[in-house]
Amino acid sequence: MAIYRFRVSFEDYDDVIREIDIRSTQTFEDLHYAIHRTTGYNAEQSSSFYVSNDHWIKNEEIAFLPTQRKIDRGVTIMSNTKLSRFIDDPHQKFYYTYNFDRPYDFHVELIKILEEEKGKEYPTIIKTVGEAPKPLGAIQAPPNSGEEEDFDFLNEMDVEPEDTEDFETVDDLGIEVPDVEDQEEDEDKDEFMDEFNDNEHADSEDDYHKDDY
Repeated sequence: MAIYRFRVSFEDYDDVIREIDIRSTQTFEDLHYAIHRTTGYNAEQSSSFYVSNDHWIKNEEIAFLPTQRKIDRGVTIMSNTKLSRFIDDPHQKFYYTYNFDRPYDFHVELIKILEEEKGKEYPTIIKTVGEAPKPLGAIQAPPNSGEEEDFDFLNEMDVEPEDTEDFETVDDLGIEVPDVEDQEEDEDKDEFMDEFNDNEHADSEDDYHKDDY
């Protein structure tokens, strides 16, 4: 049985390369999963291979987890499509888009057709060059991220409770704080003086009008 050797590379990271051997009778879905065994990405994302020419121009689509719209349009499904169905050239190319929500694009090229080795499992990864970039939008959760912790103001601000003993009090600064009763007496005096001034002003106006007669 024929074994296809594909070279897989990121479109935007051409120094990251994988080479995968896979049986001609295996499916595009098998190749899809094999690719992500080497990238570490979650393979359960809507993705597609496109039959391509030498210039990576997309033609027929072969889809994994397609939208209903694609299904209604009769898109070819990866899980029931053998690789051999679309291999017409010993250097056949496929344009591959992983995860349409946050896509990565790949170039997948057939570079060799080999004989199957007895006892060997396929697909198999035969070459890995470079580290796959982190998935777009991935956020590394901090330890214990599932647990909420109360905010300890003193601890977060690096202030120890005993440090408050070093703060100077009003008494230490020599500032005299008026007694509450004294404040109330002063307020009563102010109100009395304001009333007295109003009465005095009223008397002055009466005297002024008396002079007019």
